[in-house]
Amino acid sequence: MTAPTGAYDAVIVGGGHNGLVAAAYLARAGRSVLVLERLDHTGGAAVSTRPFTGVDARLSRYSYLVSLLPRKIVDDLGLDVRLRTRDISSYTPAERDGRPTGLLVGGGERRTREAFARLTGSDHEYRAWQRFYDMTGRVARGVFPTLTEPLPTRDELRRAVGDEEAWRTLFEEPLGVAVEERFTDDLVRGVVLTDALIGTFADAHDPTLKQNRCFLYHVIGGGTGAWDVPVGGMGALTDALADAARAAGAVVATGHEAVRVETDGRTAEVTHRSADGEGVAAARHVLVNASPRELARLTGDTPPPPAEGAQLKVNMLLERLPRLRDTSVDPREAFAGTFHISEGYGQLAAAYARAAAGEPPSAPPSEIYCHSLTDPTILGADLAARGYQTLTLFGLHTPARLFERDNDAVREELLKSTLAQLDAHLAEPLADCLATDADGRPCLEARSPLDLERDLGLPGGNIFHRELSWPYAQEGTGRWGVETRHANVLLCGAGAVRGGGVSGVPGHNAAMAVLEAGEG
Repeated sequence: MTAPTGAYDAVIVGGGHNGLVAAAYLARAGRSVLVLERLDHTGGAAVSTRPFTGVDARLSRYSYLVSLLPRKIVDDLGLDVRLRTRDISSYTPAERDGRPTGLLVGGGERRTREAFARLTGSDHEYRAWQRFYDMTGRVARGVFPTLTEPLPTRDELRRAVGDEEAWRTLFEEPLGVAVEERFTDDLVRGVVLTDALIGTFADAHDPTLKQNRCFLYHVIGGGTGAWDVPVGGMGALTDALADAARAAGAVVATGHEAVRVETDGRTAEVTHRSADGEGVAAARHVLVNASPRELARLTGDTPPPPAEGAQLKVNMLLERLPRLRDTSVDPREAFAGTFHISEGYGQLAAAYARAAAGEPPSAPPSEIYCHSLTDPTILGADLAARGYQTLTLFGLHTPARLFERDNDAVREELLKSTLAQLDAHLAEPLADCLATDADGRPCLEARSPLDLERDLGLPGGNIFHRELSWPYAQEGTGRWGVETRHANVLLCGAGAVRGGGVSGVPGHNAAMAVLEAGEG
């Protein structure tokens, strides 16, 4: 489109899901809104694409599951979005006494209890598991409703949790303390810890508690901690948000990169660039749906400390799911939830220690799930009829620093090591199951943190834009957690307080901050 100029009540920099949420709320409230998106499409990291040449499979390429999106946002914006629950929570293969086995969580209480007993030889770990997740459930029910309200104080959130033991466990002590006190089995301990390490490079006993903050956001979604599959892929959600914003009157300009924001605290000008040249849009408020580092670049402020991502992302298309060495579980169940690989407690600690020393883990931990088992609509009719399936792998403890010496070589090394760890639990090599694209190449793509920084602008490849924050007010966080030092410039991306994940929460909260101001 022609470079948009003129004056708007709000200019939103970045057309990812949070920017689109903010745009839809503000436009529905009668504000004039312009969204500037650098890429030729909206959605940011929450998109669906066909990554394999000539293959009709539409994958959630980067973000892929939904937990933190409040129902309030879906209802307020009238989104046509469907989320499907997964009956199986996770499967973790193991070898005990020389035989293949594993832990299947889900499929009903009886099956889960029996799986724990079969693996560990008693009911002790299962009872500990129940008590622990009953506790996190109480925390979720107290914390989740506060995410779309003004930031509570620490004491207010503590009262909302209403459980001193839970508060100490999750908010005050390193998570490793609770894991080691409550569980004895190494594999069970590892399964619990994994939610604290998604995109977060940390030891279980890290004194900064960044692992606790990561864990918290992974167990509070919807007040239950459930992670759901978006029908049609993640792009179906962001397409619905873009449609809602446009229907309400927002102007969404793709292919337009914001390059500068100038503000006096009351009015602002946003300079943007496209293939057609530069333009300037005036605004009463500017909402930046990008990282804190990008915000600083736009405004000329001092940038925050560098962020660092810590994940290897792999997308695959298979002609069939591989058979497992553990024949007691159906692959269609094992891969429907989260399939944990090399994620025992000791394995996670060893991988962290090696990566912290600057070397790629020799046994990289990772987890896999199969979107198409829950939602076959992402596959073309022919692929679905022939039994094709997708696999999404998320590797842990692979910080960006490891890739700096040679991104391509280290990525390939880690990919090979990661798939070898998976193959150790399969009855056939994964390579034998991979589909091929129209050019005869295996349908497999891997992305390092440096690749994500290049492709999406994620600082250091960090999927949260920076370390996750506690969901309560601290010095300088402002009323909604989106405020900046410029009165009319707000941060509505994942780096806002209570940002991270596909939630729309920062977008909602930035829109509320604008509307509370009583002007455009």
